[in-house]
Amino acid sequence: MLGTFQQIHLRIEIEATATELSRSLLYPEAFQTWLSPQQFSQPLPTKLETGSIYSSGLGPLQVRHQVDSAQEHYLRLLLSGGVDGTHEWCWGEGWIQSKLEGISLLPLQLGHTWSLLRLRQFIHQQRS
Repeated sequence: MLGTFQQIHLRIEIEATATELSRSLLYPEAFQTWLSPQQFSQPLPTKLETGSIYSSGLGPLQVRHQVDSAQEHYLRLLLSGGVDGTHEWCWGEGWIQSKLEGISLLPLQLGHTWSLLRLRQFIHQQRS
């Protein structure tokens, strides 16, 4: 893969329970909403579990996601295609942390930050 190796680590406080965060990250019905306008392969599993595979895309960037580990407060994805690397999520009461490492031609930090802000907005709207 051509590109630059990039590492992004973000942790934010978020008014959400660990259960709300789990639902937002592990259930495609929810993450398709807050990751819009990304497009996802169909059919998606009802819930992400270890071994689940799906694809997402935004314009020319297409990424294959393989769930390496899905637990109550942790999700690790192996990425290939437009990004070759890993994406880890961990969360608890009132916080979420995301670590993205990979090689890509595109700058990943902006999209990574945008997705966390979209998640925060999604949860706020769900609570209203």
